[in-house]
Amino acid sequence: MSGNGLKTKNIEIPATITIRDLAHAMDASPIEVIKSLMAIGVMANINQQIDYDTAAVVAAEMGYEATMETPEADIEEDQGEIPLWRRMIANEPTSELKNRPPVVTILGHVDHGKTTLLDAIRHTNVAEGEAGGITQHIGAYQVEHNGRLITFLDTPGHAAFTAMRARGASGADIVVLVVAADDGVMPQTKEAVAHARAAKVPILVAMNKIDRPNADRDRVKQQLAEIGLIPDEWGGDTIVVPISAKQRKGLEDLLEAIVLVADNAEILANPKGKVIGTVIESERDRAKGVLATLLVQNGTLEVGDVVICGSTYGRLRNMFDYHGRHIRKAGPSTPVSVMGLSDVPQSGDLFQKVETEREAKTIIGERMLVKQQAATAQKSTLTLEQLFDRFQAGDVRELRLIVKADVQGSLEPIVNSLNDIKQGDIKINILHAETGNIGENDIMLAAASKAIVIGFNVLADSNARRLAETEGVSIRLYEIIYRLTEDIEKALKGMLEPEEKETTLGHAEVRAVFHISKLGNIAGCRVTDGEIRRNARLRILRRGEVLHEGNVTTLKHLQDDVREVKTGFDCGISTKGFDNFEVGDIIEAYIVEKVAVA
Repeated sequence: MSGNGLKTKNIEIPATITIRDLAHAMDASPIEVIKSLMAIGVMANINQQIDYDTAAVVAAEMGYEATMETPEADIEEDQGEIPLWRRMIANEPTSELKNRPPVVTILGHVDHGKTTLLDAIRHTNVAEGEAGGITQHIGAYQVEHNGRLITFLDTPGHAAFTAMRARGASGADIVVLVVAADDGVMPQTKEAVAHARAAKVPILVAMNKIDRPNADRDRVKQQLAEIGLIPDEWGGDTIVVPISAKQRKGLEDLLEAIVLVADNAEILANPKGKVIGTVIESERDRAKGVLATLLVQNGTLEVGDVVICGSTYGRLRNMFDYHGRHIRKAGPSTPVSVMGLSDVPQSGDLFQKVETEREAKTIIGERMLVKQQAATAQKSTLTLEQLFDRFQAGDVRELRLIVKADVQGSLEPIVNSLNDIKQGDIKINILHAETGNIGENDIMLAAASKAIVIGFNVLADSNARRLAETEGVSIRLYEIIYRLTEDIEKALKGMLEPEEKETTLGHAEVRAVFHISKLGNIAGCRVTDGEIRRNARLRILRRGEVLHEGNVTTLKHLQDDVREVKTGFDCGISTKGFDNFEVGDIIEAYIVEKVAVA
């Protein structure tokens, strides 16, 4: 049955297509397309990419016969994701594509000199070019090197980088990894590498602080090689540039290396094409209203254009470059500060130009409706089972994992065991492996990369568990290595048993401790959030450390035994095997449920 009564027509669909573009190709409302997807069990928003097979089913439902669009040239991708800028130009005429300045972000361990390097590059460029210095910080700027422009995102930190990527916009074309020559590769260095690799962005290394007396260049290169960044002088493909950001040494070499990497990557755009890009940062100024920094990635943005950014829109009244100068237009890779949006967009939101404010309002209305529909449906966690199903359907080509373990002695055999697992064409890709408990950064990386978080003899902190639930990230915890590897093997074979899902019910703070002869010590508590249930399991925390886990033995309100106690009420709690309560302890209540495979 045709969803809109059309006669059967032919339509060409690429390997992946957004809901909006599919609707436009069929001259249909995006809401109709979203409803058709919901009917086959697919929840998607208006800007979400779907594969050819799914799009073909929807097209058939709406009276179209789909055929696969033949690309003019195949884009070679070793693993999974296609970089955002390549997707942006996928439908642009090849003859119109031009080289554009590379967009660079700087990542690395705290105190290794990311901000100092950004400042050194920016001020060196200003000294050579514009007099008077920079008058306005807009979160991005451009420098010129031998007649070539380079755009720097002035937002160091892999958390910001990943937050943007989680919303569909990696933003950067190249990552400069800053490593201090006197300190070497550190935990955040490894995290930054994991984030850059997950985004499929080329990495070059700026070895900073070479002026320090205890700098050891060879040791740092060895450490880089150990995490897969083999220096080019050792026969690898990672450029390592020695610099001193503080003394401004080696900056020209670094800029030259960036240009070299950009040339190899063939970074292109169509200045005359569809205007699209990314929101870098935004704020509400009392005098000027909403100010947003936009990075144009395709097309040319002009004053007077109507743009939509996430769930806001507006006609651009003014545009400024990073010097604070008024400009009328901005081409690909140009960062601009704009005025005219109706509300503050989120960093990482994609923006695009539309023809009229009426069209913008219609699109925003559709997005808000989709958001409301999504809010009524619980966000499903991407489990190992679902990942395998998606692999069989051709949606994914690898099982992405983030591995956390208690000690290095556990981590190495786990990683080695996982890398030895093979099952047909499916591949295991360990994005990040580190010791320590599971934290919010791990969940952010998993959310952005559609990965599973595996923990061995570690805990996921409460913030991480809440974020995982919000973002639909699956966390699996193990105490025996062979159980961990066995589960992964079963997942690859599509035979994994239903997993156990932990749900936090609430927390209570111990306000007093009472001794009862028959029961021992009872914790007098106040429920600070959620609820405590009699049938729940308990976790006793003291200054963030888990002292005990067990079941609720006694739950009382005043003198009565009760089934549950909610936020704001007092209660008495005891648990078998532990009565060494102290005032200030936190009692976390949770339940563990078996989640059946659909």
